[in-house]
Amino acid sequence: MNKSLLLLLSYLLLASSCTNPRKIATFQTSEFKISIDNKGLVNELLSVKTGKNHLALDTISPLLALRSKGKWLYAERANFTEGYLEIQFENDHTAVVAVVQKETHINFELLSLTQNDRVDLIQWGPYQTSIYKTIGETVGVVRDDGFAVGIQSLNIKTLGGYPWNESDRMPAFDIFKEGNLIDMHPNSDGSVLYRVEAAKPTKFGSSLQAYSRNRTAERVISDFKLEKIIAPPYEDGGVIGSKIALFGAPVSEALDYLGKIERAEGLPHPQIDGEWGKTSSKANAAYLITSFTEKTIDEALALTKKAGLNYLYHYGETFKSWGHFKLNKNEFPNGIQGLKNCVEKAEKQGIKLGTHCLSNFITTNDPYVTPIPDQRLAKAGRSLITEAIDAKAMEIPIASPDFFNATENNNLKTVQVGEELIRYSKVSESAPWKLLDCQRGAFNTRPSSHDKGDEISKLLDHAYKVFLTDARLTIELSERLAELYNNTGMRQISFDGLEGNRSTGLGTYGESLMPYTWYNNLKPSLKEHLIIDASRTTHFFWHIYSRMNWGEPWYAGFRESQTEYRFNNQAYFQRNFMPGMLGWFRMTATTSIEDIEWMLARAAGYNAGYALVADPESITQNKNSDRILELIGEWEKLRISNSFSDAQQEIMRDNSKEFSIEKTGGNTWDWWEVHSSIFTHTKKIRQPGEPLYSTFTFENPEKAEALHFVMTAVDSDISDLSFELNGYKEIQLPITLKKGQILKYTANNEATLYNSNWQQLKKIKMNPADFKLSSGVNTLSVDCRFEKASKEAALKLETRTQGEKTKVVLRD
Repeated sequence: MNKSLLLLLSYLLLASSCTNPRKIATFQTSEFKISIDNKGLVNELLSVKTGKNHLALDTISPLLALRSKGKWLYAERANFTEGYLEIQFENDHTAVVAVVQKETHINFELLSLTQNDRVDLIQWGPYQTSIYKTIGETVGVVRDDGFAVGIQSLNIKTLGGYPWNESDRMPAFDIFKEGNLIDMHPNSDGSVLYRVEAAKPTKFGSSLQAYSRNRTAERVISDFKLEKIIAPPYEDGGVIGSKIALFGAPVSEALDYLGKIERAEGLPHPQIDGEWGKTSSKANAAYLITSFTEKTIDEALALTKKAGLNYLYHYGETFKSWGHFKLNKNEFPNGIQGLKNCVEKAEKQGIKLGTHCLSNFITTNDPYVTPIPDQRLAKAGRSLITEAIDAKAMEIPIASPDFFNATENNNLKTVQVGEELIRYSKVSESAPWKLLDCQRGAFNTRPSSHDKGDEISKLLDHAYKVFLTDARLTIELSERLAELYNNTGMRQISFDGLEGNRSTGLGTYGESLMPYTWYNNLKPSLKEHLIIDASRTTHFFWHIYSRMNWGEPWYAGFRESQTEYRFNNQAYFQRNFMPGMLGWFRMTATTSIEDIEWMLARAAGYNAGYALVADPESITQNKNSDRILELIGEWEKLRISNSFSDAQQEIMRDNSKEFSIEKTGGNTWDWWEVHSSIFTHTKKIRQPGEPLYSTFTFENPEKAEALHFVMTAVDSDISDLSFELNGYKEIQLPITLKKGQILKYTANNEATLYNSNWQQLKKIKMNPADFKLSSGVNTLSVDCRFEKASKEAALKLETRTQGEKTKVVLRD
């Protein structure tokens, strides 16, 4: 029999033996009631108004469990007296839990624990519920049609979730690994990918869970794709003081309850212009990312205003190095005061400034690395030098190859011995173990002699060729970063690469540690006007950040880069009460109006913000820039004001569809669907006399109208262009397209020829009657001559027809 199942059956037998469990305590808010029995089990998660118990009854839900020396311990008896639960466990462990009933929630805090030094960790729950419709795995709230039940960690050391990756799993859990799961509830609608943490799907419905760990002793763990790294001791009081809130509420009030819990418990509660960030419409405002300096700030502000945006984000060489966060003198020659002047200039124009932060990444030119490396650089592990070496030795004898011979995440191959950094090529294949082909005094540290028995440590690093921090250095970096924001008044930050803080050995705790420390060191006035985003989040970090915004623009075209990831994220955001964000999109010199409106329609459909990355050079080169920036402002204004109908938003979430708008009055726009099909005609090799044209079929679902099209010459000049529409009307296009040129026609008397940057070259006369389409299916045959024999040579053709126009009126 499965060991976990056997343990679970044994526990169920224990819980029901001798006498049946009975309620010893009931705790209640106006909406929610939870009951505990004399075996320390939760036996009610009740909606007060409906009387429905949302606890899954075919399993167990311990209020608290302990793990001692790798073995899970369960309560044998529980008693309640005057606000305190006393829970007695196996092996003579006794826990005292304070219980406080508040207006919106019920608090449970571990006050004391006998034999505390023998306990590895404590687990709150899992609290098994019958709810499965919406599972907010990060925020820790599950919802059905009418009621929500949630768990909240009330301090940073209480982690949402469970130590999923450790082998000794609690029998009360279904066996799942941390990360993406498939919803396996029999009544769920389709498959949903979950990032399991404080809540997770189960065969019963869902579970809620949190835990805390004693970190007083050094541990060896797996992380960073490394089989083992050392997690140093960390003094935070251990499991004593671990604290959670449980609550239940009508679904429509669940987010409001979370805000009330934050305020009642003194949790981070950042605001945007005085309103809680989680409810502010500005939380998912679009923003411009561009490089600017003290000299070019006016130009950047003008672009931001032209795009109708209120947030400008610096994306350049903000810092001389990562770690100390000293400003780059080339961009801000007057240092802090220079950046502060930029912030103040922006504020006067209603624009807030921010910058990018690669969290705890430390570049190799930072003073934390050179000329004297900080002892708080994160270390994967250590060994001892087995023979004395001088400052020129190219081989270093070590006692053990563990930690040094990793093939994953060993990007800088650097060790630290005292005040010297040394890089090495590899580890010898057998004992006696040696680091081979060493570079002494790496990163301008000083080569030194080292004695037998000296400690040698392998530094943790990242693929960006940077070092990372231990917990003490993470805290110091966070304080430095807060000082920068306090001194300049910047109001936006992005914690990118936040997972780097797992180098602390604290896992998700470490990920929250940096933004939490940073936030707590900010001036109170900054906390009232702040947008905090990140590429990822955790249960506790949910309270700090405004939004998660990831989707990178570097990997493919405007419509292709991480598209599936961007749109799958929207469902994740919605079920976790997070503002919608689509990530970064990069505007280049060749970005088209059609591409921009494709993205803007998606943003409107999902009510999601985005970042537009646009360097000044690309904006200048792209001759559509004025219209693109104008459209960004118009679409954003309609999106933020919720001016699109539910039906319009739903259809705009279809990635295969395109839409356009045109202003018709002061507060009125026409909105219509664009029916678009994209085809590629390539050079063919056929037998003599066989036609070389390509025939494409597309549908015009609207009434008969003239064809709109955009054609682009790819990797070759193209001549002898001809169309044949619906098998009978041949149209010769009197033009040669040079490589990269674009011919655009919008059903009037002229087509326009552009270069690849959308600079208008000339107009070409056209007859709209030649391009009349039928309603329904149409065929288009295309032929041309390619001047270059290239496998990539092609004629890219996009056909476009317009749907019926609908009025959209800007809401107040």
